Amino acid sequence: MDIYKPLVALLAIVNPIGVIPFFIHFTSGFNREQRQHTIRVSSFSAFLVISISALLGLKVIEFFGISLASFQVGGGTLLLISSLQMLNAQPAESRKEDLSEGSSKLSAGASIAVVPLTIPLLTGPATISTMVIYAEKTRHWWELAVLVGYGVVVGLVTFAVFSTAGRIARVLGQTGINIMTRLMGLILAALAVELLADGLIKLFPVLASHLAR
Repeated sequence: MDIYKPLVALLAIVNPIGVIPFFIHFTSGFNREQRQHTIRVSSFSAFLVISISALLGLKVIEFFGISLASFQVGGGTLLLISSLQMLNAQPAESRKEDLSEGSSKLSAGASIAVVPLTIPLLTGPATISTMVIYAEKTRHWWELAVLVGYGVVVGLVTFAVFSTAGRIARVLGQTGINIMTRLMGLILAALAVELLADGLIKLFPVLASHLAR
C-alpha cells in the first residue's frame, strides 16, 4: 500500500473547508455550546465512518460476493464523479436537497451533526469506497492501523476547520473556498483515474499487455 495516498484521497474527498458554508448556515442560530457539540459529534462521526469502512468494508463486499476488481472500478468511477462535482465547487458528496433537508431538521429541532453534516456532506459512498479499496492493499496489521489513524487525522482536521469556520470564511471568502474545493477535486480526479485503471486491468488483463507496448 502506498502509505500516503489514502490520506491525500481522504482529505480531498472530505474537504471540510468546502463544507464551511453549509456548517455556517446550519449553525447560524446556535449558541457557543450547541455549536461546539455539533463540531464534536460531526468530527467523531467522520472518524467512525472512515475507521469502520477500513476495518469492515472488505467483509461486507465478500459477504455479497463482489469481486474487488469490480468494486475498484465502481469505486473509482464514483470518485471520478465526486471529483467532477468538486471541480464545479460543490462538496464531493452533496446533493441539491441537502440544504433544504438540513433546514427542515433544524426547524424540527433535530440534530444536523450526523445527517446531513457528516453524511453525506463530509463522508459518504465515495469515502467508504476509498477506504475499502485501500484496505485491500494492506498486507500487515500496522498498515490497517495507519488507515484507522488517518480517520483520526481527518476527524481532527474537521474539528479544527469547523472550530475556526468563521475566521476561515472571512479570510478566504466564497471565492477562496471554491478555489480550494476545485483544487481538491483535481487531486481526487487523478487518484480516481489511477484506481479505475488498476481495477480495469485486473478485470481485463489484456489491457495491461497493450499499455506495456
